[in-house]
Amino acid sequence: MSIWTFKKTCIAPYLETVPYEVALKLQQGLMQSRAEGKIGDVLLLLQHPSVFTIGRFRGEEDIVVPLETLAREGIAFVHTNRGGGITFHGPGQLVGYPILNLKENGLGVREYIWKLEAVIIKLLLALGIQGYRLAGYPGVWVGEKKVCSIGIHISQHISTHGFSLNVTNDLRYFGYVRPCGLAGEVMTSVSELLGHWVAMETIIEKLLPSFSEIFCLSCEQESDRWLAILDVRNG
Repeated sequence: MSIWTFKKTCIAPYLETVPYEVALKLQQGLMQSRAEGKIGDVLLLLQHPSVFTIGRFRGEEDIVVPLETLAREGIAFVHTNRGGGITFHGPGQLVGYPILNLKENGLGVREYIWKLEAVIIKLLLALGIQGYRLAGYPGVWVGEKKVCSIGIHISQHISTHGFSLNVTNDLRYFGYVRPCGLAGEVMTSVSELLGHWVAMETIIEKLLPSFSEIFCLSCEQESDRWLAILDVRNG
């Protein structure tokens, strides 16, 4: 089925590199606008400068190096309202923040997470990588390693936060923490699995049809409707 036959659309801009705090503010503004029916569904795609983020379920006890180490490397850590524990975001990692109305899309929370995992599994399969789910650990695994983390927040039926897929990012930073309570060595990336560098544009090109098919939404990247998103970002 062509993605253009779907009746509902989802604006899916790639914003390149966005500071975490800016992206958080952007999500909050879009979430409120989506709850009020002012906009439709949105999928923000971006990268972050290096940052550790801490979810609701685990805290700073999962930082395994002295805080001076993070300060020396100029890496901040930010508390968030998403699920999960601490994780690392940095250049070369594709982060996706779907701002979806779950009620309108007929989704419960568990089914929503399942679909996010399905999107990444389908994307990886298009690259020749066999990904799978591991019970009790939201995200996507390949072999004995984790390539994609998922942490979400739902308010007024609207989703924020989402997934982070390791593409070409420096994996050594995961060794500074226990990502989602796991050993840092458990993390891998698409480029590590394939044995060569992968362009972010290639990943996005395969992600969008996967997201469209799994969520039955037509993803639009180039549209005047997402100029408002850029206005919020720059505000």
